[in-house]
Amino acid sequence: MPPSDERSGARAGERIAKLLARAGIASRREVERMIADGRVKIGEDTVTTPATVLANLKGVTVDGKPVKAPEPARLFAFHKPAGLITAERDPAGRPTIYTALRNALPPGAPRLMPVGRLDFNTEGLLLLTNDGGLKRAMELPSSGIPRTYRARTFGPITQAQLESLIEGIEIDGIRYGRIDANMERSAGRNQWVELTMTEGKNREVRRVLEHFGLEVSRLLRTSYGPFQLLDLPRGAAVEIRQIDVEKFRKTLRTPGSAEAAPQSPRVRPSAPARPAREPGSRKAAPRNSGRGRPGPRK
Repeated sequence: MPPSDERSGARAGERIAKLLARAGIASRREVERMIADGRVKIGEDTVTTPATVLANLKGVTVDGKPVKAPEPARLFAFHKPAGLITAERDPAGRPTIYTALRNALPPGAPRLMPVGRLDFNTEGLLLLTNDGGLKRAMELPSSGIPRTYRARTFGPITQAQLESLIEGIEIDGIRYGRIDANMERSAGRNQWVELTMTEGKNREVRRVLEHFGLEVSRLLRTSYGPFQLLDLPRGAAVEIRQIDVEKFRKTLRTPGSAEAAPQSPRVRPSAPARPAREPGSRKAAPRNSGRGRPGPRK
């Protein structure tokens, strides 16, 4: 039976682009480009539209190679160092996360896609998955997944100014939603600020803090949803337990569903990972789960 198109009536499967993304071939957008380039076939027939509907991936090839059945969704936590691009390749020749992941991932790890991005100079928790559906669901603003960052800043700022972000803010015509921001500690005009948000717009943290006249000298993501950086070493990666991935996935709001968001941004994540102690600062009490690896909050 030939593959169906959405225009033919009832659908008996899912779009091929979605199936290939779920199988870890590439993101859905990348798969659509592959189809446009004629790289995807069903048997001897070249797929011409990402709207092609299939029940499964039997007989589908990409660049002449058969597509394997999708593996269970897997999720890895990577402590991204500053100075890496969150992309597979960079036209300017700068190092990418995949350069570091070659040595960081355990043997036999599947092809992984980053969940969201971290800027070149931003470090901290970057989640990676082999499942395109999970990646998309975690990135959608409608999922309401909180991300927490710690920023080292220079310049005058008050807690009252930071608390004003709870109602969101508009900067240069761009509206940023609710941000829960708190002063952690300060020494003169230097301070660490913790911010939790659910949208994750491009360079959101830096733009909001710079709007208050602050210079950001270091930016670290410490959590994404229930998953925390904890004391995972810089440049290291670890797989999150399958039971925790499945538990989290059940809480996700998928496109078109009426489920509640998995967490409220009002709840500040507990026990975020701390960067290395600053010279001359007090040593902070240990703030980890005791397992020494990322995982969901208890």
